[in-house]
Amino acid sequence: MTWQIVGHEWAVSLLRRQLASGRVSHAYLLTGPPQIGETLLARRLAQALNCPGTDPPCGAGDCPACKRIEAGTHPDVRIIRGEGVGDSLTIDQVRTLQREAALFPYEGRNRVFILRRMDLASTQAANALLKTLEEPPAHVVLVLTAVDANALPPTVLSRCQRLDLRPLPRGRIEAELRERGVDTDQARLLAGLSAGRIGWAIEAGKREGAVLNRRQRELDGMVRVLPACRIERLNLAQSLGRDRDPRASRETLEIWAAWWRDLLLLSGRGDGPVVNVDRLAELSALARPERLGEVWAAIRALQDAAAQIENNVSPRLALEGLLLKLPRWAAKD
Repeated sequence: MTWQIVGHEWAVSLLRRQLASGRVSHAYLLTGPPQIGETLLARRLAQALNCPGTDPPCGAGDCPACKRIEAGTHPDVRIIRGEGVGDSLTIDQVRTLQREAALFPYEGRNRVFILRRMDLASTQAANALLKTLEEPPAHVVLVLTAVDANALPPTVLSRCQRLDLRPLPRGRIEAELRERGVDTDQARLLAGLSAGRIGWAIEAGKREGAVLNRRQRELDGMVRVLPACRIERLNLAQSLGRDRDPRASRETLEIWAAWWRDLLLLSGRGDGPVVNVDRLAELSALARPERLGEVWAAIRALQDAAAQIENNVSPRLALEGLLLKLPRWAAKD
């Protein structure tokens, strides 16, 4: 049975070889953009480590281990999401993990801990985890996921086997969406918007109306402020930052960043494989070679705002600073 992973065949092949030889690492670090498939791959590894089948993971509906790990109810497999500020992993969560890791498995062969977004962990939490990474119990496998591996301490990086998951080709994602019943035009649009993130594309395909409607609202709001004064820009930042968790603000910045990257491409080359194909007319009307400098500055401002939110700056303050830095283009332009 396959691991039912779309793309990342090289990572699946490596893990299968290690399982077959009995040389599984005690700790893995899976990196890549959000929703590229790190958590799914980690879950499949957990199934393979605990499935009693001859070619694990069997994934069979009557296999208790595979079924319960898939449902998130297996007592020996835990997916840990940060509970601190900005979804950061806390030192209390690490201490709980360490107490559980000291126990022998209840049902399976291994206890598996999947730590999502380890790059958001507090410094104290990352340092506390080092003890388990250095001297893990024989029955424990840790799987860390991260978007930015450089945000992790070198001591953590050096104790993990690192697998960098790469974005998939647009055509591969489009074909997968069509196989799942998504309309051809929508599949093409979602494949472009995914930026190679297969997990995002599949999830968006399940609720494409909600995803695309939100995207349109976010882009419409940003485009409206380009000719706007400071007050209007601050009002938008306040409305976007109000009662929002950092995750929602990061998603907004990702939507905006894709639009500005398209504008950069069109301003520099005049054509190219843009992501926002349904807004090509709008982008083409704004794209000009003389605006390249302003577009680059806007992209850098977006990157700075994203970094600020990752470092637990208030989303409203980060968005205020960003919107005040975006170029002001008159409506007639």
